[in-house]
Amino acid sequence: MLQRLEQGDPQAADKLLPLVYDELRKLASAKMARESSDQTLQPTALVHEAWLRLGGDQQPSWQNRAHFFASAAEAMRRILIERARRRRAQRHGGGLQRVDVNDSALGIAAPEAADDELLAVHETLERLAQHDARKAELVKLRYFAGLTIEQAAEVLGISAPTAKRDWTYARAWLFKEINRSRHD
Repeated sequence: MLQRLEQGDPQAADKLLPLVYDELRKLASAKMARESSDQTLQPTALVHEAWLRLGGDQQPSWQNRAHFFASAAEAMRRILIERARRRRAQRHGGGLQRVDVNDSALGIAAPEAADDELLAVHETLERLAQHDARKAELVKLRYFAGLTIEQAAEVLGISAPTAKRDWTYARAWLFKEINRSRHD
């Protein structure tokens, strides 16, 4: 289907979305399940917005399935980062007066914690990409798109054991860098 799309088949884009929609929705659902409870974006909306950012009916030429899903993961990541930044901006100003309340005493989770984590991972991931692009791509596929190790390995064209080693390294590297940047 990707090859037909690349060859200019005008009906290929219409046929592509139903083929990948369920898989994209599963990925979005897995990612959204890890988001804070105040998250108003639904998996379906995330998939639709990602599809539009990928080009909608005018899809670019995809080299292969891996290229498509890596691009979809990146689109979802950018959407979630933009939403977290908007919420953070509203919390830290936005024309409202700040009132301190002990959230734990009210029995509610602080939604800014999820946004702060998401933004910390995003910012640190940029540094990891400069250090090791493949490991950064693996993190994007796992953290932002919700792929399993096996799925991410397939997308990246590496073995599952290599993906597991890369994932272990990347998590440790990100953890160290996030903690370092929080204490600087």
